[in-house]
Amino acid sequence: MITRPTTLGVIVGNRGFFPSHLCSTGRTDILDALERGGLSAVALSAEATPCGSVETLTDARACADLFRSHRDEIDGILVTLPNFGDERAVANTLRWAGLDVPVLVHAFADDCTRMSIEQRRDSFCGKMSVCNNLRQYGIPYSLTTLHTVAPSNASFGEDLRRFATTCRVTRSLKHARIGAIGARPAAFNTVRYSEKLFERSGISVETLDLSELLGWIQRMPDSEPAVKAKLAAIGAYTGVQGIPTLSLMKMAKLGVAIDRWMQEKALSATAIQCWTALEEFYGVVPCTLMSMMSESLLPSACETDIAGLLGMYVLQAASEQPAALLDWNNNYGDDPNKGVVFHCSNLPRSFFAEQRMDYQAIIAGTVGKESTFGTIVGRVSPGPFTYCRVSTDDLEARIASYVGEGRFTDDVLDTFGGYGVVEVRDFQRLLQTICRRGFEHHIAATRATVADAIGEALETYMGWDVYRHQ
Repeated sequence: MITRPTTLGVIVGNRGFFPSHLCSTGRTDILDALERGGLSAVALSAEATPCGSVETLTDARACADLFRSHRDEIDGILVTLPNFGDERAVANTLRWAGLDVPVLVHAFADDCTRMSIEQRRDSFCGKMSVCNNLRQYGIPYSLTTLHTVAPSNASFGEDLRRFATTCRVTRSLKHARIGAIGARPAAFNTVRYSEKLFERSGISVETLDLSELLGWIQRMPDSEPAVKAKLAAIGAYTGVQGIPTLSLMKMAKLGVAIDRWMQEKALSATAIQCWTALEEFYGVVPCTLMSMMSESLLPSACETDIAGLLGMYVLQAASEQPAALLDWNNNYGDDPNKGVVFHCSNLPRSFFAEQRMDYQAIIAGTVGKESTFGTIVGRVSPGPFTYCRVSTDDLEARIASYVGEGRFTDDVLDTFGGYGVVEVRDFQRLLQTICRRGFEHHIAATRATVADAIGEALETYMGWDVYRHQ
């Protein structure tokens, strides 16, 4: 996934019998707010139309043409109303631009001491008219927290941050290309998914049989420069003391083969079979390689959980930080709002305070310790996190999701793998919802608080069924 600054197209609404000078100052104020928020803007110049605003059909055409010429740059559109604004012009601009990106509707606040005919905005009312028309046109949109708000207000700054996150999530999903390496493990019905439903949302899945991957590795000499480079990268990434040299070489070759396939197919995320074919027939677990990819913002999920991978992908796009796939795994004593999360593990390095490479204790009981080196083990360090699960509800022909926030705690726990104790408010209600709606036990997490923006992206702009745990 390639991250870049978020760019918003800006529509400055105007209506002639309201003070046009407010559009001139309002345009400047809103562009200043975007710059303060680290956002780029595409907007009509102050000379292109009166005050750079949109009111007439000609204005709407000019703005739509400008937006279309920047189609590849614009991630979302900000509609701002320094006065009442012409609702038809706003809706027509969006329709004619045809960008299919998120839209945020903002209205300036009036000053109660400046309510003369020369100073009154009436944006409070105009915003309702704009939203009414967008609803008629079938254009989805987002709202600011306050109905009217000055661009200098801290609340608006937070609205922009959240909207930019929504734009990133939507952008990342609509042309996503992800890879499935190996078949679904036979014992994991929970990772079944509908490739067709994902394709309908713009998400393409490229498949690769494990036999092809292992065949490429078999032809790869130890002396190949790419293998040596990958071997060095593994040693620099995590502690490898006590790990057999042969196991490390196998990991390096596996990593090179996956890298080349991802580059050839233009993929930005992977889900890998692992359990237990790689261990039995190749002799390592892919966890370290998956951890390295996730840490580098190329998320990787185990057990060929494509839907779980999408949760990681969404969270990473929102937070611009690594995401991990975990199990909701255990209760934590008698505390109803705490639990234990766990994986074998392939968690990104940044999730841990300390970590090292080890063998996979669970699979070792079946295939032997010598065939299971490569896990990244340690305890997840304390701090806030956002969780997300994506699932295809084939029976209802829809994509469903849930999202919420919690925190990793420092409660005492002595176990193995990659693990942590979590606290989630009203956790029992969340668990009831997961079970009643048939969601899977895998959960994606990122170390940031971005649930609101994700919920808006998935529900309003992707059209998915979203449960937001409050």
